[in-house]
Amino acid sequence: MTPSEKKELEACLRRVSEILYNDSDSESLETLETIENTVRAKVLEYVSPKIALFLSQKRPELAAEKKEL
Repeated sequence: MTPSEKKELEACLRRVSEILYNDSDSESLETLETIENTVRAKVLEYVSPKIALFLSQKRPELAAEKKEL
């Protein structure tokens, strides 16, 4: 990952954090336990499915190598 990509990723994650925070009930952010549960639930609901799509896609150069074999 290049430094500019890392910076862009950090900015996107900061924005995702803001959105997920705004989508949370204030009651769910009162204790460390409820914060942890809320973060875990939000990540599982919104973030993990998108990461799974990324991980399931094959990189073009790997697909080309398999075709050559």
